[in-house]
Amino acid sequence: MIIRDAAASDEMPWRQLWAGYTDFYNVKIADAVTNQTWRRILDPSSAMFARLAEDNGAVIGFSISVLHAGTWSIDPICYLEDLFVAPGHRRRGTGRRLIQDLIDTAHTKGWSRLYWHTHGENPARHLYEQFAGADGFVRYRLIFT
Repeated sequence: MIIRDAAASDEMPWRQLWAGYTDFYNVKIADAVTNQTWRRILDPSSAMFARLAEDNGAVIGFSISVLHAGTWSIDPICYLEDLFVAPGHRRRGTGRRLIQDLIDTAHTKGWSRLYWHTHGENPARHLYEQFAGADGFVRYRLIFT
C-alpha cells in the first residue's frame, strides 16, 4: 500500500469513494460542489489537498485536508476534513496509514497541529482515539448554502 497525492487520472476512483463517503454520512452533495472539491484538490494554489491510499494499483481510501492559519500559532494548522476507506478494505490499517501520513507531513512541513472531528457514533472512533483523545469541545454550526 502506498499513500500519495491525488492526480487528475484518479478522478473516477475518487468519485466512487466520495459517493461511498457521502452515503455513509447520509448526505447529498450537489454535483457542482463535488466538481469544485475535485478542482481544489488538484489546484496547487488551493489550501485543500487530498492524499490517496492505493493498494495493488487500486485507490481504496482518501483523506482530504485544508491548511489554514490560526490565532494561537504562527505555523499552519491542518484540518482533516474527510477520511474514507472502501468498506472491503477496512480494518487493514488503511485509515491508520492515512492519518499517520498527515502526522508525518506535519512534522516535515512544520505544521503546528492536526485536528479532525467525527460523528459521535462513527465506528472509526476506536482508531482515532489511538492517536488522540476527544478534546471535549462541542461544535456549533450555521449552514447558509
